[in-house]
Amino acid sequence: MKIEVFDNQIEAALKQLKKQMLKDGVFQEMKKRAHYEKPSVKRKRKAAQAQKKRRKAMKRFQGDSD
Repeated sequence: MKIEVFDNQIEAALKQLKKQMLKDGVFQEMKKRAHYEKPSVKRKRKAAQAQKKRRKAMKRFQGDSD
């Protein structure tokens, strides 16, 4: 990941960096690695995530057909 700073505009570059990190999922990854997650909890989380993704896709699909 590379962010260029122009004319010493650190605030704008920092904002751009945070936006890019959020998009790439870096913050989520850091939060996940902050503590140990048991395999059973990891499976449940992944299953819930997949179900949420499916529900969102179905909602989007049904909204397009109207």
